[in-house]
Amino acid sequence: MNYELKYSARRTIALSIKEGKLIVKAPFGTSREKIESVILSHKRWIENHLKAQEERDARIGTLTDERIKELKKLAKQIIPLKVERYSKIMGLKYGRITITSAKTRFGSCSSAGNLSFSYRLMLYPEEAIDYVVVHELAHLVELNHSERFYRIVASVMPDYKERQRILKK
Repeated sequence: MNYELKYSARRTIALSIKEGKLIVKAPFGTSREKIESVILSHKRWIENHLKAQEERDARIGTLTDERIKELKKLAKQIIPLKVERYSKIMGLKYGRITITSAKTRFGSCSSAGNLSFSYRLMLYPEEAIDYVVVHELAHLVELNHSERFYRIVASVMPDYKERQRILKK
């Protein structure tokens, strides 16, 4: 199985799938045999994640420059309205809103209260977009994914777990 290997000052071997490719992060000095053994023991996980990513890519299709431009424009119109709506419901104040081209995350919240959202959210149903907005706003109160964080999310969106699943399909 082909993979990209990155050595670093970490303690364990980590596997991830990015853009249809297996990425292996290993501690400095880890033998190829050990790496191959970990890959082999996680073969089913790797195959499932590669297949899921292929299916997602097939569903979304190839994004042309024109389509990306349209999605960014749409995100700049829709997301600030959703942030405004949910921030009022949650009684929260936020900083800047930025639309990004992030591929690996739908949103983020900085410690300064600035919110970022990927234009790729526009490829998902409204209930999934709303979930990401509430999720990032909840980070204004809890900058982690603790039980308290999810209680905040659930107080606004009791069905948040179903909405999360939409994003993982």
